[in-house]
Amino acid sequence: MSDPGPAVGAPADDAAPSDPVSPGLLSMTSAVDDDGRLSVGGVDVLDLAAEFGTPLFVYDEAHLRARCREAVEAWGDGVAYATKAFLCVAMARLAHEEGMCLDVSTGGELHVALVAGVPADRLVLHGNNKAEAELAAALAVGVGRIVIDSFDEIDRLERLAAVAGTEGAPPWPRPKVLARITPGVEVHTHEFVRTGQEDSKFGFGLASGAAAVAVGRLSALDAAGVVEFVGIHAHLGSQVFALAPFAQAIDVLAGFFAPLDLPELVVGGGLGVAYVNGEEAPPMAQWAASVRQACHNAGIAPSVRVTAEPGRSVVASAALTLYTVGTVKDVTDHRTYVSVDGGMSDNPRPVLYGSGYEAFLPRETTSARPRPVRVVGKHCESGDVLVSEAYLPDDLEVGDVLATPVTGAYGHSMASNYNKVPRPAVVFVADGEARTVVRRETFDDLVRLDR
Repeated sequence: MSDPGPAVGAPADDAAPSDPVSPGLLSMTSAVDDDGRLSVGGVDVLDLAAEFGTPLFVYDEAHLRARCREAVEAWGDGVAYATKAFLCVAMARLAHEEGMCLDVSTGGELHVALVAGVPADRLVLHGNNKAEAELAAALAVGVGRIVIDSFDEIDRLERLAAVAGTEGAPPWPRPKVLARITPGVEVHTHEFVRTGQEDSKFGFGLASGAAAVAVGRLSALDAAGVVEFVGIHAHLGSQVFALAPFAQAIDVLAGFFAPLDLPELVVGGGLGVAYVNGEEAPPMAQWAASVRQACHNAGIAPSVRVTAEPGRSVVASAALTLYTVGTVKDVTDHRTYVSVDGGMSDNPRPVLYGSGYEAFLPRETTSARPRPVRVVGKHCESGDVLVSEAYLPDDLEVGDVLATPVTGAYGHSMASNYNKVPRPAVVFVADGEARTVVRRETFDDLVRLDR
């Protein structure tokens, strides 16, 4: 097994909570002027809040492009951006322009990618419960890969193939498919985002024998000309900092994979990112090198295309969210609550997973943050907490713009209209210009589907 290096993710011992937000949590074009004001992509962040309103997702376009290029350089052609992390037409187009395939897991994600102009053969269709209509749509446009997740899904493919063989049916091309295998490797992350263990809704279990049965059925469909069975897929989970589990998964899969003589092996995504001061995460290149070394050590042929599906590690640190402080409430003998104009509707991760974030004032980005507070949202829910243990400058006041960094993944994509709060706008900034890529919802949008 390759040397995975030290496990990372825990805050460093010398990281004081009242320190200024770490520059490592900000996107690559972030800059702070002599007065402490933050700019991203050459645009003043406070000016963005004034022009576009808050809450506001601000993405550093240069950062996004650099991370996509880094993924392609590390993994090679076939590496797919996991769109569930963040998807809109502009993001789909950007990832494609930078050489990535796109991993889509629903008919909706497939539709957005196609509208963005991404060629269907650059798409990988995932999902643990693909409807027959979703499979039919994917077949009709000729998606590049379909990752098969269940025996029911194999049944659906057989039915669709039977229909395609009748007169007048659409002439679907023979799809390339992979079997998703759960290798029985558990990772140290939140239980809701673990996927590689045997007890999972995803894939075919290796230890149970389900994987072998699935491979047998897909091989038979290949022989019958229904599909082209090209590979094995395994995904361990999300927000994984240690590299050892990926190497362990390769060790477990190698004996199963090698005799199949298949040309592709996909290790999924899941590489973690730093969210708070003192955290560190392995770079993309180190992750890829570790996996490739594990493949070499396990005897997997160098001709096999080994690739991955990064999502969070591409987009998370590219963005920050801007809010406006509406209420500062000191509760005697307890804490100070700082209420902002967003909340769990634009970032549900703290509620779902207990995820940690930093908070700071972009008008004084490099200032110490001695004041302990709890940053909460405007929803009618005590659990509507954005940053449970935040630290801010003492001169915090109502009307301040407050920023939370590293919100580029699973904020916009998981946003809701809880309490009928309209979802925020998304802007991309680059070279001194800002452009809206997703407009802010209006109150009229909230009733547009009502009848």
